Amino acid sequence: MMEPEVWSQFIKENWLVIVIALVLLFAVVNLVKTVIKWAIVIVIVVGLFIYSGVTMDQIGNAVNKVADGTLSTLKAEAQEVMLNEAKEAKYTSGEDGTFTITTPNIEMKGKAGEDKVEVTFRGVSLGKWSITDTTKTFIEEAKK
Repeated sequence: MMEPEVWSQFIKENWLVIVIALVLLFAVVNLVKTVIKWAIVIVIVVGLFIYSGVTMDQIGNAVNKVADGTLSTLKAEAQEVMLNEAKEAKYTSGEDGTFTITTPNIEMKGKAGEDKVEVTFRGVSLGKWSITDTTKTFIEEAKK
């Protein structure tokens, strides 16, 4: 990215802006408890990087990495919750072959015979997932 001397000089010249941004970040992280929190955090961090002279391509790459990492973490957590809540799952099916499985934290919608299901975890859509062993086990356990 940039040389350590450049960062050092930037920090020396803009320490007050950095301190204010850090205080805002800690306030947001401690007070806001939703997905909006991470959007605000990203805006503050991006603002600091733009202010420091980092290019938009570098910011875009960083945002994509964070988004991918967050989605991966949510998917892993959702799969774990699926296995834990499978016994509480309520399975409902429609006449057209569609089904919905709900638990306190997960909602899964799909159609019999298709290889993808739509998963919502704690109100956040995680998109369409291919049916894997975990999702298959969850569906079978919910049917019981």
